[in-house]
Amino acid sequence: MAVREEVYGYFIPSVTLIGIGAAKEIPGKIKALGGSKPLVVTDKGITGAGITKQITDLLEAAGMPCVVYDETIPNPTDKNVHDGVDIYKAEGCDSLITLGGGSSHDCGKGIGLVVANGGKIHDFEGVDQSTKPMPPYVAVNTTAGTASEMTRFCIITDTSRKVKMAIVDWRVTPGVALDDPLLMMGMPPALTAATGMDALTHAVEAYVSTIATPMTDSAAEKAIELIATHLRPAVANGQDIVAREGMCYAQYLAGMAFNNASLGHVHAMAHQLGGFYDLPHGECNAILLPHVERFNLIAKMDRFAKIAQLMGENTEGLSTRDAAELALTAIQNLSKDIGIPAGLIELGKRYGKEVKAEDIDTMTANAQKDACGLTNPRTPKDMDVAAIYKAAL
Repeated sequence: MAVREEVYGYFIPSVTLIGIGAAKEIPGKIKALGGSKPLVVTDKGITGAGITKQITDLLEAAGMPCVVYDETIPNPTDKNVHDGVDIYKAEGCDSLITLGGGSSHDCGKGIGLVVANGGKIHDFEGVDQSTKPMPPYVAVNTTAGTASEMTRFCIITDTSRKVKMAIVDWRVTPGVALDDPLLMMGMPPALTAATGMDALTHAVEAYVSTIATPMTDSAAEKAIELIATHLRPAVANGQDIVAREGMCYAQYLAGMAFNNASLGHVHAMAHQLGGFYDLPHGECNAILLPHVERFNLIAKMDRFAKIAQLMGENTEGLSTRDAAELALTAIQNLSKDIGIPAGLIELGKRYGKEVKAEDIDTMTANAQKDACGLTNPRTPKDMDVAAIYKAAL
């Protein structure tokens, strides 16, 4: 390993609980952190599925009052955050529980930032812009993809600019992260597929990042291997508890990797599709992943060859280049097997959106400003990013 004259941080929650029945620990952990009346930040889907009531029942049984804010939307907005802040203050809350996938966690992190520091959520765009610690915070995950329950990332849509703001701040790392596969059993196949490919994107981008370290490599490699093993069965049968638990570990490990090695241009470009068209993040990542990594291939060919092996491809006797190409094939085959749309136009139609070629220049300009692109292993020009968008249509 070459010595680099840089200092690398490693960010992770103080406590992580993973396993069947872990949700029962929520009241005790809020109390241990100093909270007594949490705001539960979630969404209507989680409430409709009965999961919110499971958690509020646990809190009630422990004698802990709570308030529920379940207006979070996919690709949560600045309005979501400020509405949540108003409820937190009006109800006299003193702590946070986020319940759901990335949207709920991102919204809750945004609420915590504003509650603690004042101002508006826009003030925290960028890296480490906060000055005060978050309120006591437990993040309860219900999907196996974003790893937002354990990261220092918070992505909020600025509705005026139609841009996703990337907030990277060590203070938003939850005090306690909790992954209970029982809370994930009801995830439909399409959501299982999308969140699983989001996790794969995290692991791959972290693995080829310019600031990857041996610590992030170990997490990324195991995440890729687990996703290749467990994602197909989890999509095929949502009641497969072995696959669900395997994906809990996979997405968390992928989070450990990208939380510290950061990401790349897949995320930089996917953020624009989410901000511009309100398209689902995981599927945008899945569609862009093989196209961006084909551009990156020459920068990290040995690493892509390793990814192919981790995904179960037989690379024996192949050149490094041919083995690396198999990584892209493996990613595309996995996406196809679990029903990810073949391109962005097809994805847009699925959600009643029209992805337009004439918007590519604007999205390209915004993607080039996204902080996630700073650690991409190859630096693209504007024409390269535009070409990737076009290839992904």
